[in-house]
Amino acid sequence: MTQKLKYRMLFSATLGVEVHPLNFCTTRGDIKFNVWDTAGQEKFGGLRDGYYIQGQCAIIMFDVTSRVTYKNVPNWHRDLVRVCENIPIVLCGNKVDIKDRKVKAKSIVFHRKKNLQYYDISAKSNYNFEKPFLWLGRKLVGDPNLEFAAMPALAPPEINMDPMMAQKYEAELAEAQDVALPDDDDSEL
Repeated sequence: MTQKLKYRMLFSATLGVEVHPLNFCTTRGDIKFNVWDTAGQEKFGGLRDGYYIQGQCAIIMFDVTSRVTYKNVPNWHRDLVRVCENIPIVLCGNKVDIKDRKVKAKSIVFHRKKNLQYYDISAKSNYNFEKPFLWLGRKLVGDPNLEFAAMPALAPPEINMDPMMAQKYEAELAEAQDVALPDDDDSEL
């Protein structure tokens, strides 16, 4: 059984839109995500909204080395849910391989306010790369036990993620999950 799932990802400043098909072999059959890189389209407004139409799931990605990208997350989320109501959405903080992290785990609270799944990832080192896709696949198929039958064939990492740094970030995220949410609104991000 092959399921074609469209997946919209906000990734890096891009002129135009790039579509990247990603195939995953799962315990429930093959799943194909058509990844649409729409970042950098804010200036095109309605045109960007057209890319979201019929989206079945999404990843909103920000750069943990740039506070301004995290501050844009509420806007990206608002625009996305305006066009695609009730789709599963994952929030990802990218570039966790870089030691100069500006957006710390304790300040990443938007996903908790909106009941989104969150993952720290590194596209360059492949750290946690598969996790958002597995989570989205489980939601779309409706099977919380769905697993990858084989790990996806990823391009070799451009850099290696420091295992101690990864362990530290995972501990910080776990600790941040237990902290009460602030009473402020999203404009304080």
